[in-house]
Amino acid sequence: MIYEPLKSTSFFVREMLQKADKTRASFIIGVPKEDQKAEKRLALTPETTSLLVEAGHRVIVEKDAGLSINYSDRYYADSGAEIVDTHQEALQADIIMKIAPPTYEEVQMMKPKTTVLSFLQLHQLSMKILELMTEKRINALAYELIYDNTGASPFVTAISEIEGATSITLAAEMMSNAHGGKGILMGGIPGVSPTEVVIVGAGVAGTVAARAALALGAMVRVFDNDIDKLRTIQQRLGRTLFTSTLQPNVLRNTFRSADVVIGAMQYVNKTHFYRISADLIHEMKKGALVIDLRMAQGGCFETTMEACLPNHPAIFEKFGILHFCETSLSSRVARTASIALSNIFTSMFTVMTDCGGVDPFAKFDRGFAAGFYMYSGKMVNSYVANHFNLAVNDIGLFLPGY
Repeated sequence: MIYEPLKSTSFFVREMLQKADKTRASFIIGVPKEDQKAEKRLALTPETTSLLVEAGHRVIVEKDAGLSINYSDRYYADSGAEIVDTHQEALQADIIMKIAPPTYEEVQMMKPKTTVLSFLQLHQLSMKILELMTEKRINALAYELIYDNTGASPFVTAISEIEGATSITLAAEMMSNAHGGKGILMGGIPGVSPTEVVIVGAGVAGTVAARAALALGAMVRVFDNDIDKLRTIQQRLGRTLFTSTLQPNVLRNTFRSADVVIGAMQYVNKTHFYRISADLIHEMKKGALVIDLRMAQGGCFETTMEACLPNHPAIFEKFGILHFCETSLSSRVARTASIALSNIFTSMFTVMTDCGGVDPFAKFDRGFAAGFYMYSGKMVNSYVANHFNLAVNDIGLFLPGY
């Protein structure tokens, strides 16, 4: 997926466009090591690093940051990156590229007015972190909030594609005897009834998961309250696919016979959302499997929400149903996910460089500007503000010409 700015340039007179073309910026970009027990993805690969360095940027990578995606420090160094020994050194850059949200300790290490990009993962943020960001006038952007000229987040789309496909390979493995499953084959064979897969959410992740499950011969049912999404997924995958809105009776009957239930609802920037009640999970047959792809957003099921609590196991059993609740399923295929994200960053930084920096880019592209939840220490996103019961500011007040 290529990041493309909104075509807001049509509102600029030609003289301004010519001036903007001559204004290029160079950045110091920091890539700190993630907590590799919980997060194996990395924002930049050596290939993207090489392109950024060639474009005139300075890239600082913390020692051993790339080991989780099987890239050595030497690979990054050969690509032009500077390898630093400590976390603090990597966090001294002007732009910090992360996957997990910054911790309180990491914000403490940052310089004032630093720009940090990461996934949102609200349950890992806190008022204490936001207050420190305010004090240090930090710019904080979330990948899920940035959108391109299609109105969708290219980052969410890329990760959803990966997690949709991964959820089915994971389900096939988790249902085997090797992992305490019922010992059934995804899809079945002649003379054996097919596996019943239920997907809640007909977005990108749900569509990819449904396609993968159908390819293995499973019986697939997809639920969503967006009729347009249900129409689209059926047009893409065929009329043999069962689709339905979130009708309680239909859901209950379907859950009772399901072997696998995958939660793929999208909650970011939504005014209302649905969670599957524990009562429905309780009625599922023993040994069935629940996979929640939205743990970073609080979970799709009432029974998986508790897995957002610190030190709660990501894989557990409740009501005799096996629950898989890792924060990011794409972290299991971290190299693929990191390459997918890096591809988007390459084009995004190209446009940002041509615009002259982070602030000019935000003025130029409202899709990028929408990614800020903190701008110069001010809360500017209503979704995040409502979660923490904070007042929200209009980012246009801080971006002249926005």
